[in-house]
Amino acid sequence: MITGTVRTAHHEGWQTAIVIREPAELQIDDDGRVSLPLGLLAEAGLDVGGRILAFSDGDGRIVLQREADAFRALLQHGTL
Repeated sequence: MITGTVRTAHHEGWQTAIVIREPAELQIDDDGRVSLPLGLLAEAGLDVGGRILAFSDGDGRIVLQREADAFRALLQHGTL
């Protein structure tokens, strides 16, 4: 279990909420595909049909990033 805190908008201002994230245990299929749970995508703010970039971030680690965010980071910082 991974926990963290986020600030959320509330009708009387900002409030802090505790977020509990359960890692999703996934399996790579015979065709090399992985299906991500919709809840995980929603938690990351990724929409169904949205364009994302996937890249390796070292041994055993893959990063998914919104395409627009990745291009913005590339233009502003020269790196993903």
